[in-house]
Amino acid sequence: MTLQNRPLSPHLQVYKPQLTSVLSITHRATGVALAVGTLLLVYWLVAAASGPDSFATAQDFIGSPVGIFLLLGWSVALFYHLANGIRHLGWDAGYGFELPAAYRSGYAVLIATAALTAISWIIGIAVM
Repeated sequence: MTLQNRPLSPHLQVYKPQLTSVLSITHRATGVALAVGTLLLVYWLVAAASGPDSFATAQDFIGSPVGIFLLLGWSVALFYHLANGIRHLGWDAGYGFELPAAYRSGYAVLIATAALTAISWIIGIAVM
């Protein structure tokens, strides 16, 4: 058998994205986003401990459109990762492997992410 006739191993480009694969990749990406986004929290805490001038600078950045966008993205990542993590716990317990159940739980993760993010931001804005 020559190299030209060898069967090719399938890779990502031969698969159509499905809800389950997209949610899996997104779960990993949100884990990375949470780790990186936590640096913003650390910056804010260090600024608070460093004095009023440093804290005011941090507050100005976090209150800017870029800061609010980052906080919104971080909160979406947090709630998505939480909801999908709960879904994974169900799988670890042996539930929800059937395709219809996997899709239902996937859509539930997306709905929970949107609802929890919206609720937290509505409450956060009302408290301000």
